[in-house]
Amino acid sequence: MNLALFDFDGTITKREMYRDFIQIVVPSHRRAIGTLLFAPMVLGYKLGLISGSVIRAAVVAYGLRGVTETEMNEAGKRFAREALPGVLRANAMERIQWHKAQGDRVIVVSGALDVYLSHWCREHELELICTSLEAKGGRLTGRHRGKQCVGKEKAQRIMQALDVRAFPTIYAYGDTKEDLDMLGLAHKKFYRWSEMG
Repeated sequence: MNLALFDFDGTITKREMYRDFIQIVVPSHRRAIGTLLFAPMVLGYKLGLISGSVIRAAVVAYGLRGVTETEMNEAGKRFAREALPGVLRANAMERIQWHKAQGDRVIVVSGALDVYLSHWCREHELELICTSLEAKGGRLTGRHRGKQCVGKEKAQRIMQALDVRAFPTIYAYGDTKEDLDMLGLAHKKFYRWSEMG
């Protein structure tokens, strides 16, 4: 049995879906205010001065604090069912099926949120390692539970979850610098669907 590790946003999907989900779950009046509040931060991100992790943490703190776990779970389920099927890359889904047909262990490793990815992965019978939202007393705290699953954290979570040395061949698929540490674990690395040397 080999191991196949797939990033989600931009690798399995045609584009980043995090923002689409936030736009659905954060009320429009809060989004309007948030757009103004976060404009300098977004500019800093575009200039390479601020990381995506900093922006995502700020968005979760501002937009999701106080939302009930039940409400968020239902929103995630709807998003997985209604929004994600239309943005999947045909080649990615074919490659996932190829790995499954080989008997490989297939894991989605993503900085995206478990509230929708868990439903999508369950539907496609895939394992999942990703970013989770913290909740207390049935409501979101506005923080992530643990670190965001990006960059070095991706590789660390994979190594915590399984013994990578047990697999004859490891495949990894990603599309941004946040995936490079994960790709570093693999024998066969695919960056934006081109095999790296």
